[in-house]
Amino acid sequence: MTLIKSISGIRGTIGGKPGDGLSPLDVVKFTTAYAMFIREKSGKEHVKIVVGRDARISGKMVSSLVVSTLSAMGCNVVDIGMATTPTTEIAVPEEKADGGIILTASHNPKQWNALKLLNEKGEFLNAVEGKEILDIAERENFTFADVENLGRVIKKDYTQFHIAEVLKLVLVDQSKIKAARFKVAVDAVNSVGGIIVPQLLRALGVKKIVEINCEPSGHFAHKPEPITENLKDVAARVKAEKVDVCFVVDPDVDRLVILNEDGTMFNEEYTLVAVSDYVLSKTPGNTVSNLSSTRALREVTEKYGQSYAAAAVGEVNVVEKMKETSAVIGGEGNGGVIYPASHYGRDSLVGIALFLTLMAEKKIKCSELRATYPDYFMSKNKIELTPDIDVDSILLQMKEKYSAEKVNDIDGVKIDFTQSWVHLRKSNTEPIIRIYTEAKTAEEAENLAQKIITEIKEIANI
Repeated sequence: MTLIKSISGIRGTIGGKPGDGLSPLDVVKFTTAYAMFIREKSGKEHVKIVVGRDARISGKMVSSLVVSTLSAMGCNVVDIGMATTPTTEIAVPEEKADGGIILTASHNPKQWNALKLLNEKGEFLNAVEGKEILDIAERENFTFADVENLGRVIKKDYTQFHIAEVLKLVLVDQSKIKAARFKVAVDAVNSVGGIIVPQLLRALGVKKIVEINCEPSGHFAHKPEPITENLKDVAARVKAEKVDVCFVVDPDVDRLVILNEDGTMFNEEYTLVAVSDYVLSKTPGNTVSNLSSTRALREVTEKYGQSYAAAAVGEVNVVEKMKETSAVIGGEGNGGVIYPASHYGRDSLVGIALFLTLMAEKKIKCSELRATYPDYFMSKNKIELTPDIDVDSILLQMKEKYSAEKVNDIDGVKIDFTQSWVHLRKSNTEPIIRIYTEAKTAEEAENLAQKIITEIKEIANI
């Protein structure tokens, strides 16, 4: 059993003893703390909270606990049922709600679930707010509403509203997509993407749709993280079906991965690159991604004479940097597209609509589109250290060792070389240093990683 309490929410495996796994008592405890935080922040006695969930097996049970707890705290609840993370995010401001809770463990396996917490804008809470909720939960000084002041619960479905909002975007061209007569596959890994993505495609004018794992049962057909090694069967199906493109989403539909017409990976890092290319061709402006994302975005941005900025890892950090730099597009290299013209949250539906418009406009195959972007390859590694080793000291020494290079230390240490980079980050929960490298070839990326690993081991005397 695992329970992880962090500033971004609470997640864990279902079952076990309270405090060991995500038990009903833990769900109630942290939902109550969130309700107290929102009530104090808003200054209202009766706040309104939107609740949405993905399709995982425990979703209905956890949702019942969360909705009932909020009502017991005197909060009015808009229960939007099975909905994507971005759907829940856009529902919060539309409902003029004071916050929202998304019940999803994102790409984690089926035994996991989580409470992801939103503010009144439908955006994730920042680190300070997250810590405050953890402190409230720790104190457990809870007072529930009496029978006359229980919160009301109403149910709504925001699926069609979300689709309509995507269709309204100026850069989404339904007529071009319809005229292109695309045949599109979608793998929704048996979660809420299976409900909304095929509907979006039909609304965009796509008539030939191959639905893969679109039954929202919560019994994931493959490991839910949309990475190459988990998509081999999907890739074979894509090639056999002779589709033009395949869109793969994770269980809560905030990550978008694309497969080419021949079953090869477009590469999750390049989802944001391609969508940004299209947006920048129509709307000049700045871009943002996190420090561990591909350099290709910077190159595409500078091609249009615009500025790129890097943020610390984490969606809330990317959003903050996007607002600071007035970015017109941004996101994360894991396939997360954030388009402010829609809302400040990773949204696969927005990504799909913009990508299809780009394909329709270019009139080239998906693999040919990928070939138009600069090639970079990543290597992702980690070093496990003993608890007595000072990780911060190691990172500082690495920063000093490479001080002649371009170094960014807002989130660990990122060292930019002429044709490559390395990003070193420590884990918040374990004595681990994560080592991400990127270079022009896979071999160069791996060699750089091994070089850095050797240097760190020398510093740490291991």
